[in-house]
Amino acid sequence: MSADVAAAHVLVLGGTTEARRLAEALAGDPSYRVTTSLAGRVTSPVLPPGETRIGGFGGPEGLAAWIGSHGVTHLVDATHPFAERMSFNAAGAAALTGVPLLALRRPGWTPGPGDDWTFVDGLEEAADRLPGLGSRAFLTTGRMGLHTFAHLTDTWFLVRSVDPPAPPVPPRLEVLLDRGPFTLDDERVLFARHRIDVLVTKDSGGSATAPKLTAAREAGIPVLVVRRPPVPEGVQEAGSVAAALNWLGASSQLRG
Repeated sequence: MSADVAAAHVLVLGGTTEARRLAEALAGDPSYRVTTSLAGRVTSPVLPPGETRIGGFGGPEGLAAWIGSHGVTHLVDATHPFAERMSFNAAGAAALTGVPLLALRRPGWTPGPGDDWTFVDGLEEAADRLPGLGSRAFLTTGRMGLHTFAHLTDTWFLVRSVDPPAPPVPPRLEVLLDRGPFTLDDERVLFARHRIDVLVTKDSGGSATAPKLTAAREAGIPVLVVRRPPVPEGVQEAGSVAAALNWLGASSQLRG
């Protein structure tokens, strides 16, 4: 980096494995200063290297103000594929500030031979379809949406979460407090021990949480898959950390 060019300040809207890996890559490069923003929904998050901030910004205007006051030169939306509000806030803030925006979105899952998947458009539809597919459900859609299933009194649910869920929750519920990643062997044991006969998940994509899908296929268990919500149009996307680093390098050269 030239001595007369300040380090690029990259704000990573995080909470995903990809966000952490991007922060790790940038933290070792003196050409960049990296700040990762976390929503604060997990009590004790695993913090990435570099600077961190926790909590919301107050909509696109609040995010734009933070970008301006902290000298942010690049914005990377590496939030969870289902954090739709934050993605639209990022697009709005980029439009207000003129700071280049990249959406780092892992590719979604696609069923393969032997998979028995049913796609639905939201948690409400998943709750409607669930009783017809099984009676002992492994629910992996996140603790924040458990209230959607609270009225299902005949279905037994298993939920795995870092923090305990808040009510309302389904009446027949067992909670495992644990933090991933989980191996295929872990998922095989879990399915067998709890006699799971249906899996409910979001199309999060990526490899970190995919073993449960393999375990379901091996056991012949149906899977309810919640489709991803809409994303802002016109935002440049990258499907990997390597592609995001290439984008940052090209953008920094233009800036310099």
